[in-house]
Amino acid sequence: MIKLLPRLFHTKSATSSLLSINSYSHRFFSSSLQKLFKETVSITFVDPKNNITKTVQAPIGENLLTIAHENDIDLEGACEASLACSTCHVYIQDEYFDKIPTPEDEEEDMLDLAFGLAHNSRLGCQVKVTKDLEGMTVTLPRATRNMQLK
Repeated sequence: MIKLLPRLFHTKSATSSLLSINSYSHRFFSSSLQKLFKETVSITFVDPKNNITKTVQAPIGENLLTIAHENDIDLEGACEASLACSTCHVYIQDEYFDKIPTPEDEEEDMLDLAFGLAHNSRLGCQVKVTKDLEGMTVTLPRATRNMQLK
């Protein structure tokens, strides 16, 4: 039995499986380390539908939709940030709204379809976190409207 063990690990499939596991482990720990050492700001998400308020550390350069998903916040994002829906619609705290670049035409078009559109509405997938957004509060709408065709 002991003599068979080395042969088992010298097969092509066993070697490729071990390499695959090693590659996955490297990517997982590498991305975890990047998040650990990346500069962050504090952002609070308010979900009035579920009566939840959650403050998270948001990596600078990341968009609000991704941050919400990584922190188990119920922000839909049906089109996976491809600007094809308005389900990641959020309300930006007024004091911070002018610190965010103005929306492009494509975002404006999608916002027109959003439920409960307001003066401080944005699509979470299009808002990138910057140092200026430290302490910002983002409020989720009470409902979303998914107009995406399947």
